[in-house]
Amino acid sequence: MFDRSQQLFEASQRVIPGGVNSPVRAFRAVGGTPVFFREGQGAWLVDEDGNRYVDYVGSWGPMILGHAHPEVLAEVAAAAARGLSFGAPTRLELEMAELLTRALPSVEQVRLVSSGTEAVMSALRLARGFTGRSLIVKFEGCYHGHSDFLLVKAGSGALTFGNPTSAGVPAELTSRTLVLDYNDPQQVEDAFARYGREIAAVVLEPVAGNMNFVRPSQAFVETLRRLCTRDGAVLIFDEVMTGFRVGPAGAQGVFGVSPDLTTLGKVIGGGMPVGAFGGRHDIMACLAPVGPVYQAGTLSGNPVAVTAGLATLRRVLAPGFFDALSATTAALVAGLAKEAGKAGVPFSATSLGGMFGLFFRAAPPASFSEVMACDKEAFNRFFHAMLRRGVYLAPSAYEAGFVSAAHGAAELEATFAAAREAFAEARAA
Repeated sequence: MFDRSQQLFEASQRVIPGGVNSPVRAFRAVGGTPVFFREGQGAWLVDEDGNRYVDYVGSWGPMILGHAHPEVLAEVAAAAARGLSFGAPTRLELEMAELLTRALPSVEQVRLVSSGTEAVMSALRLARGFTGRSLIVKFEGCYHGHSDFLLVKAGSGALTFGNPTSAGVPAELTSRTLVLDYNDPQQVEDAFARYGREIAAVVLEPVAGNMNFVRPSQAFVETLRRLCTRDGAVLIFDEVMTGFRVGPAGAQGVFGVSPDLTTLGKVIGGGMPVGAFGGRHDIMACLAPVGPVYQAGTLSGNPVAVTAGLATLRRVLAPGFFDALSATTAALVAGLAKEAGKAGVPFSATSLGGMFGLFFRAAPPASFSEVMACDKEAFNRFFHAMLRRGVYLAPSAYEAGFVSAAHGAAELEATFAAAREAFAEARAA
């Protein structure tokens, strides 16, 4: 079934570390050989062996309209015909900035970059430059890109500084990063009581998507906003994943809490490499060339990539888009939970907008420790059972899933039919 993928993977491992260009693609979390894809159309992918799959990864979130959307492709082709890159200002950059500042009231000014990692790294440097402080607060289980001072896990106890999670990251670079428990308002209160005047920024995935899908409590996000305001810290919402994915104003619109800075990526590029960070005018005014905080990028605002993002966002922000997307995603998780219940398998699922999480436990988790308590081996068996039946889920128990506007009744029914047999396998195991 996967002969060509196996051959390509073996060849790739000779010239690419691990055979992949991003670690989760290697299937190390679930075992087996990664699938090599050759094309996508709408909600479907086709691999190098010709197998077809209903896709719930969506390039890890960007493909909110589905693959190869014909109108988006036409606009991208026209932009490419005018030139691939100029390294100079373009009208398209202005159009993107105006669209983002209209859609997100907390964003008064914005700068375009080329990835989510770059956006978060730049936002944190900006926060430190604006406040004159150095301490960063992040939360266990939240991923904000692979910059050195964010590759960090919790210390040995509450309110201790973090330890590096990657070789090559010196401990001194993480010694000013404090890692707290997600969804624990009291721990945040304690951290601010002890370090409040040293904290430059608090960075948060306002809906966690990198320890699977975990919602914050309203009290948690409101506590962050109140304490950052009180002590002069910069509140950063990392909406690289949630921006224009969970609602037309991102997670900040869902929870009604305005951050000082927002980072964006994925959907705003429509499948091309685009990121952004923006927020309050007084903070953004610290950026070069008008301020002392340096940030630059040769391909920032690339005209072809920005065209793909604009073409996507204009359709995503059309009236009724998120009503339909949310309904499809809710129907997906409800149907999967129903099939699991019939099979007697401990399972829960939840969603927001076009994001969802699947868990082999009785109720959706609210913290990193609860995510870690899920039955990972049951997920791995389920993943492979679904893959064999033509459904492509994220190859890790700790990643959120994504639905596109191209998913419809036929795709859901194919998913439920596969799940019916996969849950039966899980029960037998």
